[in-house]
Amino acid sequence: MSSFFTAPASQKKRKREDTTAAAPTRFTAAALDSRPSKSNKVRAARDESISGSGSEDEGTLRAVSDEEETLSSESGSEDETGAQRRLRLAEQYLENIKGEVETVGFDAEDVDRDLIAERLKEDVAATKGRLYRHIASTLDFSAVNKTLFRADTQATTSIAVCSPYVYTVSKDITLIKWELPTPPTPPPPGKKKKPPKKPPQPTCRRPTKLLYTRGNHHESRNPKYQHHTAPILTVAASQDGKYIATGGADKRLIIWSAADLKPLRIFTQHRDAVTGLAFRKGTNQLYSSSKDRTIKTWSLDELGYMETLFGHQDEVVDVAALALERCVSVGARDRTARLWKVVEESQLVFRGGGGGGEKRRPARHEHDPAMVNGDSTPKTSYVEGSIDRVAMIDEESFVTGSDNGGISLWSLQKKKPVFTVPTAHGLDPPLKPEEASAEAVPDPKVRGEPQPRWVTALATIPYSDLILSGSWDGRVRVWRVSEDKKRIEDVGVLGQRLIVATENGDTRMTGTNGSQADSEAQPLVRGVINDIEVFERGIRGKDGLCILVATGKEHRFGRWKTHQGKNGAVVFEVLKSTSEAATDGVGSAGKDINNMQ
Repeated sequence: MSSFFTAPASQKKRKREDTTAAAPTRFTAAALDSRPSKSNKVRAARDESISGSGSEDEGTLRAVSDEEETLSSESGSEDETGAQRRLRLAEQYLENIKGEVETVGFDAEDVDRDLIAERLKEDVAATKGRLYRHIASTLDFSAVNKTLFRADTQATTSIAVCSPYVYTVSKDITLIKWELPTPPTPPPPGKKKKPPKKPPQPTCRRPTKLLYTRGNHHESRNPKYQHHTAPILTVAASQDGKYIATGGADKRLIIWSAADLKPLRIFTQHRDAVTGLAFRKGTNQLYSSSKDRTIKTWSLDELGYMETLFGHQDEVVDVAALALERCVSVGARDRTARLWKVVEESQLVFRGGGGGGEKRRPARHEHDPAMVNGDSTPKTSYVEGSIDRVAMIDEESFVTGSDNGGISLWSLQKKKPVFTVPTAHGLDPPLKPEEASAEAVPDPKVRGEPQPRWVTALATIPYSDLILSGSWDGRVRVWRVSEDKKRIEDVGVLGQRLIVATENGDTRMTGTNGSQADSEAQPLVRGVINDIEVFERGIRGKDGLCILVATGKEHRFGRWKTHQGKNGAVVFEVLKSTSEAATDGVGSAGKDINNMQ
């Protein structure tokens, strides 16, 4: 019995097939053209149907048409251009906005096109990180209620908020968690009543102390100690409320659990004191500034270090950030502000050091005739020696505060300030002869010059025109950015409305640059304002603002000067301005106000 294994080798060879009729093995152009395709099949079927063959039935024609429609729909989705896709997404976006408006309770006929257009502009501006909210004129900063809350601690150096919780740190190595009271809800709408002559006074209760933790300076040589061993200089809270970050003079950056204030991770990469912290908006990416002249970035999702940014020539004393992966820092006496583009690994340098006013003239004292006539606005320009504070308005502009009392507005399109407010918090009185002279019997003619008050705190509401500043003059000053983004206008003093008469009989609002009316006003905050935090109440701030101020008898970085005051923090509740309040000057700050009673 023969098989494949027992057959001779000559029979095992396969017979070669006839290759004359075989198709070409290589994919030449002719071969590709000769292959049938779906489109050719459809075209052939359509031609046959048009020829009128009587043997074909209607089912075949229906199948051919269905296949043709499928192919056309597939080719249409693939052939959609970028412009067509954007148009389709825009139409879908408009339909979503109309749906949202209709769910609120409005009919389609009541929806105004201007509202939709305004919403579109705001969304585009928010996506690009531009200023698009003008809220300074909608708030009544004169009708505020303040509440002081404090613990038995030394000077409060920094404050952070993640509503409804507030976190404060102090020089005695203490971290405290507070809970803010919820403001009372307005009564339900009932019968119409006459509007009150004065805006309602907001109510504010004292925050509740929930948790606290304190370090020990005796453990400075213990590397395993899970706390700070030197004054805590700065604190920041993540937007999701999970993490608290603190930095101190002991070169440590500690990440805490916000729920129970337990340390999660201690970073010791900085070589000097950690002076500033800022979270990237909407993420857990953290920026830290230090006296070692560097800025470091951290990822708290992995509790890990990312990279270091170099460039400053002096101590980096403050840092700020918004939604984009970039941050702004100020370098104290190198007199520069630097915008760091982390992804591009580049930086923009903005140089200060100007006087922010006229050329220097001799100081004007109380015996100056101009001072006697009431013109006490300082005409002396003080050179900027150190930039100490920074806050971002939007992704293209920011403000800085300096030791000469100037507040400067910066834009990414210019290397110099767009606008500067000189001596924003006025001047300290001149030194007495015994303080200005080292002689045992000083000459009474020897007197020191008035010195400007530093800007020790700055805060903004992101993507809005509102700016808050603080010093040791006992006042929180309110500013706003003009609509053309080229000026900083004075709104007034938080909790005070100062009205003085002018020579022509009109009235105007004052209270800046150390004026006489400003000095006579009662200060609301005693001591040095070391930090300011602000957040909006309600949806898009419809219930007003909550402003928190960290105060102390000393500056957060030193004890070279002591001021009368209390160590703690102050809460200010600001309501929306009523129609009457808007007409008496709150919405027209920085300009002359006529016909005011």
